Amino acid sequence: MERILPEVARTGIDKTIEFAYSFEPYFAPTVVLVPGFVKEGVESLSQSTGQDVETLEYLLGMLLCYPLGIIMLSLPHGKVKHLFSFLLGAFLLQFTIGIQWIHQMISSLVAYAMFMLLPTKTSKTAVPVFMMVYMTAGHLHRQYINYLGYDMDFTGPQMVLTMKLYSFAYNLYDGELIKSGKEDRAAKKCADTAVASLPGIIEFLGYTFCFSTVLTGPAYEYKFYADACDGSLLYEKNGKPKGKIPSQVWPTLRPLLSSFLCLGIFVVGSGMFPFLDPSDPQNATPIVITETMLAKPAYHRYAYSWIALFCIRFKYYFAWANAEGSNNIWYAGFEGFDAKGEPKGWEVSSNIDVIKFETAPNIKILSSAWNKKTANWLAKYVYIRTGGSLFATYGMSAFWHGFYPGYYLFFLSVPLMSFCERLGKKKLTSRFGGKSWGPYDILCRLATSVIVQYMIQPFTLLSFDWALLNWKQYYFAGHIACAVFYIVVSALPTPKKKES
Repeated sequence: MERILPEVARTGIDKTIEFAYSFEPYFAPTVVLVPGFVKEGVESLSQSTGQDVETLEYLLGMLLCYPLGIIMLSLPHGKVKHLFSFLLGAFLLQFTIGIQWIHQMISSLVAYAMFMLLPTKTSKTAVPVFMMVYMTAGHLHRQYINYLGYDMDFTGPQMVLTMKLYSFAYNLYDGELIKSGKEDRAAKKCADTAVASLPGIIEFLGYTFCFSTVLTGPAYEYKFYADACDGSLLYEKNGKPKGKIPSQVWPTLRPLLSSFLCLGIFVVGSGMFPFLDPSDPQNATPIVITETMLAKPAYHRYAYSWIALFCIRFKYYFAWANAEGSNNIWYAGFEGFDAKGEPKGWEVSSNIDVIKFETAPNIKILSSAWNKKTANWLAKYVYIRTGGSLFATYGMSAFWHGFYPGYYLFFLSVPLMSFCERLGKKKLTSRFGGKSWGPYDILCRLATSVIVQYMIQPFTLLSFDWALLNWKQYYFAGHIACAVFYIVVSALPTPKKKES
């Protein structure tokens, strides 16, 4: 960062950071939930396994959510569940990120005060702005003090919290509109997650700190959390079940077991095909653009990067599958019953569809299968609230991720792929499209995988120089291919619609 920012800017930033750090002595005493012997045990385990303490703490914290989920399931419905969710969520944050847990508390309390003092028409904008600004400050701080570093800090949980409170602000607004009988298209579309009134502080903190979502998500809406806690998800007001309550054993074990498989694939695969230099990923030249790699044929370089990125994704698959199971164990991931009393399913906590993502025939399906609750947030609380603005939606997604150049190189390339997809659907699908996994469909799946794997590499490289060098080694073939496709296919006549 020193070579980018002028000295005056660096001096100002340093003083601002120093001022923020001056509050540390006041917040340090708040870290009281983690006994000293627990930290000592983790450090001892770190030394014996060779894993860094931060990674072990996060892994243990995620696995701990399962026994905590069993306890949550056994607690009586109501305030006790909310209090347990809050306290154990706070414990997990203090266990994994220490004093930085205070950011979650500060932003939650400030947001709650805004909900209390401001009308919902104002808070639906004010709270999202506040959360985005707070998270942005966190991203910029991280990049300034640890550029290209992968150390664990509060920005991960803060990203989850931002989605929760951003959504909650609109849930409250929708609830007021529906209650007053006012016409609003967006509110009607989101009526199933509308919240009629501001919950109590314990219920609110139970949601923002929810132990099974606080570390890695998923950031589902408040109503799903509240219904699981107060019992209304499963029971009528008279205590009678709304339907035959399904067992949560397999919906819990399936993602748990699959998460272990994903973790194994990530550890073994990334060890065999590292994308960045494992000895120093922050400073050393990434493996995919070393002189040794650049000397190899293009097809070899691309095949290597394809496999390396494939293995990296299993890190995210592990985290999301693990979180899915820890929510399902206490029915937070259960969708409830339909009008006939039949179970709807377990999609509330599902954040990834691995097969669907890895074999997607187009960008739309690929996007809907990856980080599904973030896609839900962007669709329901950004896209439809801005009149269907793709610019606002992609811009929000980029800001939410952070400010590394690699993110923006990728997100700016997404519209190019989307334009080609829409044009192909208009001009080609009706000509050649047929049943799923037919010749044309298989070609689409291969093309989607090849182009996306090329475009997304800067997302992992982060650095502008590294990302540009990586695309340059392929002579920007992916971008050129999209441009040529668009020009050629645009010249084709549009097939006439068949008369019914």
